[in-house]
Amino acid sequence: MEDVIVVTGGAGFIGANFVLSWLEEEGRAIVNLDKLTYAGNLRSLEQVMSDERHIFIRGDIGDRACVEGIFRMYRPWAVVNFAAESHVDRSIHGPRDFIETNVLGTFELLECVRAYWTELSSDEKRRFRFLHVSTDEVYGSLHPNDPPFSEESRYQPNSPYSASKAASDHLVRAYGHTYGLPVLTTNCSNNYGPLQFPEKLIPLMIVNALELKELPVYGDGQQIRDWLYVRDHCAAIRMVLRGGRPSEVYNIGGWNEMKNLDVVERICGLLDEMKPRADGKSYREQIRFVKDRPGHDRRYAINASKIQREIGWKPKETFESGLRKTVEWYLNNMEWVNEVRTGAYRDWIEKNYGSR
Repeated sequence: MEDVIVVTGGAGFIGANFVLSWLEEEGRAIVNLDKLTYAGNLRSLEQVMSDERHIFIRGDIGDRACVEGIFRMYRPWAVVNFAAESHVDRSIHGPRDFIETNVLGTFELLECVRAYWTELSSDEKRRFRFLHVSTDEVYGSLHPNDPPFSEESRYQPNSPYSASKAASDHLVRAYGHTYGLPVLTTNCSNNYGPLQFPEKLIPLMIVNALELKELPVYGDGQQIRDWLYVRDHCAAIRMVLRGGRPSEVYNIGGWNEMKNLDVVERICGLLDEMKPRADGKSYREQIRFVKDRPGHDRRYAINASKIQREIGWKPKETFESGLRKTVEWYLNNMEWVNEVRTGAYRDWIEKNYGSR
């Protein structure tokens, strides 16, 4: 099999959307390595599990024997690293998993990639890329009037999650600088869309609203995030893989700054329209303010002008169009939602929100 890429974490939210979009848009083979932790869900990939272009392998990026075996067998021209623990609240309650996966796992993966790349021919070396998918949270928090984060912004991570991702970003940069490995790093803003595990804000609010549960909003709900529709993110990654300059960083944002409370109220408005409550009341009546997250960053915003200028990417979806597509998807896929909500997930929701 020729012209193969390896994707790590391809059963997670962004990874699964990338796998699906890659097969739709590129039509080339993809090897999908995923450990299948709580957020990895093969149901998200059900439509391509029998596609011969999609090779799924259950494994850990920290397992060198596994990764080396994949490289020997499939000879990829690129590796796209989505594999990560990614939920801030989980990192506050249990940071060890984040260090092990996001820091040590990335290190082990980089070592395997470096060994593989060193043995490639000159032409293969020039073509090869290692693309590391990261987050805007490594930059810390912005004040209301601060300019958005750029690729030159100082790293100031404020949670165990963002600190672990910052460490992995630095490792990737160091392997490019020290060993000449052709690396690329993308730092994205808050993703939303189909297939997102229902612990994150938007799917949690949709699911809770439909079940007539409280809609828990941290603090005063005035925290600001930039929202990026996941399929726009996937398109950006494909374009960076093709046209990005090695050792460069590209920020990917949706140009959609929004207060958390406003996001929740927009979800309620769409649900009022698409699936009204039986009693005729608005879902907004279920909103409840809860104790804020420790060290909660107040504002993130991404300046995505570099990727537009150098590569020609910009998001297709507005927040309004993307959110409507997202709500529609969840309304039409509640079976998927119910299957991913395991006992462990319910225990987590109780642990995180029960005492707030």
